[in-house]
Amino acid sequence: MKKYEEENYRLENISEQIYPWIKAELTDSQALNGKHFSEEDAPVIGFLGDLNVVFAIKRGEDIYEILKDNMLPPECDIIKLYHKACENLNRDVEFVIANTWYGGYGIVADGHHEASSVCFKHIWQVCADKLKDDLIIMIPRKDTVLFAPAGNKDIIEKMIDHGEKAYEQGENKISKKLLMFLREGKELITYEN
Repeated sequence: MKKYEEENYRLENISEQIYPWIKAELTDSQALNGKHFSEEDAPVIGFLGDLNVVFAIKRGEDIYEILKDNMLPPECDIIKLYHKACENLNRDVEFVIANTWYGGYGIVADGHHEASSVCFKHIWQVCADKLKDDLIIMIPRKDTVLFAPAGNKDIIEKMIDHGEKAYEQGENKISKKLLMFLREGKELITYEN
């Protein structure tokens, strides 16, 4: 019996519990099998710059398993799987915008999916429209997403400092690199100072 034929891995049994996770390095300390995985054994979608999307199966309250290639039937369409995972994320995870002490903002969710917020263009569009500016975004860890209006260099510097400290101090590091959401273009891009 193939792994994807086992009851615990049948796509029809797990499809409602699959979520997209944003990663730069293919490792996750919170996932059951996340110590190390690669593009050779797990479905990985290039997202933006050095960021990728991997998939996690929710197995319990705070228990996740990285979806591996051998858990998927050969005919599985990875792009459709991504869209389904985003639907699940939208249905099950509440993203809250929080203020930082220095005037920036953060995304708060459940400690597992904050970085996944970049999958939703509408979150960034609403924030950019409210702030009437493009956004500079930083994703130092899986559980930390920071952003600030692009026109406020002082707040951006403080956000970068905050993000670099979060990156150095925490697990499940993602990146110190910045992203930019273009308000008028409605597009997320890599950002260079």
